[in-house]
Amino acid sequence: MNVHVARERHWSTQKERGSLFLMRLTALSVRLFGRRLLAPVLYLIVLYFFVSARSARRNIRQYQTYLADWSDKPELKPTLGKVFGQFIAFADNLLDRLDVWRGRLRFEQVQLVDPSGIRPRLLRSQHGGRGEILVVTHLGNPDVCRAMAELGEQVPLNVLVHNRHVAQFNRLLGEAGDRSMRLIQVSELDTAMMMDLSQRVERGEWLAIAGDRVPLHDGRRVTVNFLGYVAAFPQGPWLLAGLLRCPVNLLCCLKVDGRYRIHLDPFLDVAQWERSRRDAVIQQWVQRYADHLAGQCLMAPQQWFNFYAYWQPREKEANDAT
Repeated sequence: MNVHVARERHWSTQKERGSLFLMRLTALSVRLFGRRLLAPVLYLIVLYFFVSARSARRNIRQYQTYLADWSDKPELKPTLGKVFGQFIAFADNLLDRLDVWRGRLRFEQVQLVDPSGIRPRLLRSQHGGRGEILVVTHLGNPDVCRAMAELGEQVPLNVLVHNRHVAQFNRLLGEAGDRSMRLIQVSELDTAMMMDLSQRVERGEWLAIAGDRVPLHDGRRVTVNFLGYVAAFPQGPWLLAGLLRCPVNLLCCLKVDGRYRIHLDPFLDVAQWERSRRDAVIQQWVQRYADHLAGQCLMAPQQWFNFYAYWQPREKEANDAT
């Protein structure tokens, strides 16, 4: 039995418990009262969770400690104020998500960092080109993917998620007026799902999938070094890329000085492997991705919104090493 999973409930079961209700309640409150009046209420809710969620506090403290040690930046060492600040940053993130869904956050308000010219490929995909894969992260605000879709003049963006409430989330996005994104549940990459995704890519649609969340059925995972310690990452994004044989790009949306920056980075021109070396190749890709993610954490240290136990317990690490 996996010690890591046994000690704390899986992140997806924690998230599903109240996320849909909270999203609906918050969306309704913003419509009724506006962001300015809602913000103090949301901060009080976050304060309650900060006080009551001991495991979340412990996990954020662990992240801040690992980041400080890995980067050799003692100023990032956790304090009570810094841990609480990360919870407050999450509240601001939720309010920003609502601005995205309601069309209040436009591309003109977002800075695009795209040194390799990925945006032009988005435009070309609407005129006979193939779609590509965007590997996103829960560092920063992945919901600014809406702005990403607008970059390509309404490029169809399919967000692949491990969540049982996809239909409800799609309905909520529709209620908010967001037609540029579609959520697709991908519990298993079976034949039917792969055919559907392959057709979407051939039509020029892009796929977005998180590279930092291990699915509930955790058989397809790989452990790599992240911030100096062993952490599990999903194989799914990289298996999908190899099966579809399409380019992979990395997308991260960070809020810096009050303004979002969309960072677009190429990762793989074509994802492919020899069958006998598949696992080894994916291991290399995931380690590269973890190294890239670690560097981005330094750009916005308090925007890491994985509040569950991300790293494996020390006794698990020792078992993996033997």
